[in-house]
This record gives sequence, C-alpha cells and structure tokens, in this order.
Amino acid sequence: MIILGNCILSDELYEETFVCDLPACKGGCCVEGDAGAPLLEEECQLLEEIAGRVAPFMLPQGRDAIEKQGHWVRDNDNETTTPLVDGKQCAYAYFDGEGIARCAIECAFEAGLIDFQKPISCHLYPVRIKQYPTYDALNYHRWPVCNCARAKGKKLKVRVYRFVEDALVRKYGRDWYSELQTYLDYARKRYG
Repeated sequence: MIILGNCILSDELYEETFVCDLPACKGGCCVEGDAGAPLLEEECQLLEEIAGRVAPFMLPQGRDAIEKQGHWVRDNDNETTTPLVDGKQCAYAYFDGEGIARCAIECAFEAGLIDFQKPISCHLYPVRIKQYPTYDALNYHRWPVCNCARAKGKKLKVRVYRFVEDALVRKYGRDWYSELQTYLDYARKRYG
C-alpha cells in the first residue's frame, strides 16, 4: 500500500495490468451492473447544466429515462449515480456502428460542445475511490466483464496506474501523479 498526500493506494494499482479492449467487451461497463456510474455531488449539478448539449448524442431510451428519473439518481446505498434504462445500460450510453457502448457525455466533449469529459468514476475505471473524512482510498475493482482488459494489459505490460494516468492527473493533479511515478520508479529499482 502507498500513502501519497491524502490518498491510500492499493498495491494492485501498480501490480496489476489493465487496458480496455472495447472490441472484445463491447463497452460492457456501461451496460452491466445493478446501478449507474457513481457521481460526485458537483457532477450531478453539472449534468443538469449540460443536458441540452449532451441529449443529441443520446439514444431516445436514454433521454426518456432521464426525463422520468432525472439527470442523476440515488442508488440503494443512497449514493448518486447515473440513471439506467430499464435497469440495464447507463442512460448516457449509446451504441456505435460496431455495437460498442459509448458515452454521450464524452461524445459531446470530443465535439467541443462541453468541457466536462465524463464522470470521474468512469474515467478512472477500473480504479474506484472510497472517500473518507480525511483521505481517499484508491482500490482496483475486479469485474468479470473486464477479463479481456486484464489480458490485454498483461500482453501490453501496462499497469493499472499507467492506464488511468490521465484520470488520476485530472483528479489529483500532475504533481501528485509525478510523485507517484517517482516513488514507484524508486521502489522498483530498490526492491525489484
């Protein structure tokens, strides 16, 4: 375990490998599960503000789900999440020509219509953050839908923390990530 700033990082973040393999999993993380993507409180408000610019990229079923449920919901644990379509895919998911689930929020971002890329929980996946009063615990989330991502990561030799570098920088800043990299480089040289 590494303690860095106000974060405690599970060893799995630098021991395990991971690279999304969308042609294999078809974006299953946007479809599988019993709840939507976890949202920070500030992201809930933001989703309401950008709704009109995201809606054109959404499926009609997703727009209907949001009209009925709202731009975000509370799950069984009273946590804020994206709403689901009929208890299945995220309301913000759409399917490209190859049947791969994609994010309408990210599509609007890539089109330059918004400056919010997507919920940080989605950007960080497979890293999950549990917030405590004085620190964040960063853990690696294992999900069978991502078995192909673990295999691809192993083949390409990409550690989890490297795969989510952009998301970690977005969440904690470049200096924080550089400090993590410096520590891991030192530990690898010293301990093998």
